[in-house]
Amino acid sequence: MFDTLIKNGLVVLRDEVKLLDLGLRDGRIAAMGRELGDSARTIDAQGCYVLPGMVDVHMHISEPGRTEWEGYRTGTRAMAAGGTTSFVEMPLNTLPATTDLAALETKLAAARGQCYVDYVPMAGLVPWNLADLEALSEAGVAAYKCFVATCGSGEPGDFRNIDDYQLYLGMQTLARTGDLLVIHCENAAITDGLGQQARAQGKTRVSDYVATRPVFTEVEAVQRVLLLARETGCRVHIAHCSCPEAIEAVLQAQAQGIDASFESCPHYFLLATEDLDAIGPRAKCSPPIRDRANQARLWQLLAQGRIAILGSDHSPCTPQLKASPNAFDAWGGISGCQNSVDAMFDAAVLKRRISPTILMNALATEPARRFRLPAKGEIALGKDADIAILDPCQSYTVTAAQLLYKNRMSAYEGMRIGCRITHTLVRGHLVYQADKGILGEPIGAPMHVCKH
Repeated sequence: MFDTLIKNGLVVLRDEVKLLDLGLRDGRIAAMGRELGDSARTIDAQGCYVLPGMVDVHMHISEPGRTEWEGYRTGTRAMAAGGTTSFVEMPLNTLPATTDLAALETKLAAARGQCYVDYVPMAGLVPWNLADLEALSEAGVAAYKCFVATCGSGEPGDFRNIDDYQLYLGMQTLARTGDLLVIHCENAAITDGLGQQARAQGKTRVSDYVATRPVFTEVEAVQRVLLLARETGCRVHIAHCSCPEAIEAVLQAQAQGIDASFESCPHYFLLATEDLDAIGPRAKCSPPIRDRANQARLWQLLAQGRIAILGSDHSPCTPQLKASPNAFDAWGGISGCQNSVDAMFDAAVLKRRISPTILMNALATEPARRFRLPAKGEIALGKDADIAILDPCQSYTVTAAQLLYKNRMSAYEGMRIGCRITHTLVRGHLVYQADKGILGEPIGAPMHVCKH
């Protein structure tokens, strides 16, 4: 007897898509096949794809401290509605930032009992916390995040970027602990200087902002980080690669034996610089969204299976912080986690005929492997029953009213998506159904990271 039986679906496995039934019991995938037997609940997935739930390894929740930007309850409801079943949370945009044990406990306490999907926090690497890194590792953080680009508001407890020496020292420590370091890579001096120059010239458009952060400023920072990774032996992960040149740098480093990985993000595939001025600051982010020629090359890399990880980089804020007519003054960050799976499935699988296995490996399987979340990321016997069901025959247009974020705005508003998430299950619990919305109370729990 199963708790739930998912029948007649096209199940996306690691290497193939098969017509299978799934039997779920005690929160895990207990059986795969046909005619599996009886269950307390049956979901008929006829004509639908049965996907591993997205493992989002780049997610910002701003609680505590800036809960008006995004809270655990609202952010995880949006994730559940979008087919994301677990996430690794960034240590910044909260006050205090997650840079020591006290801040980590504050973060975990804020999350407790509020999440509809499973979660694990990252810690930060900032100029003042080198002595805290090993204790944070022992406390079970999933990874560490740092910026070599300029960041931070200057408010007490907020995040700060590091210099190269601090990066080198931090990498030495994390090489000893075996932890993963996630790095935002842009050349701070050049991008800051170009931004100041553009402001002085009276430039205000989002496309003007993009021009102040050219491709080479991202690539230079990636190459510098990879060199330090080779010298220290630190495991590194380059966040939100926006251009093929940065991706090629990481792939070359991997070929040389450096323990490096990278992610890209849906917005780099779904939007282009040429779209941004019409959308406005809702589409401002860093590294910026690049032009259509760049986007076409990203699609080629994804189709070849060379982009192993996709993360949402959901980075929300209040409408007021996006309201300035001057793009240089607006907050940089895109609210997008609710549409990571369906918009990418539509654009990749339905429109470009990219294999669903390639896409779901990048959205779920590889993120779980790289961030050492052994129960997540794959439809396989014994894994957590984290599942999203997607109907490729339903379509809809993204509107603000449909969004579940605390602040209902997105760069994807007005986009027509040719498929829809109909069900999301987290450890076998049905947390979302398209015709009913979010179901029940939050059941998300902290995840265990396999450190070795």
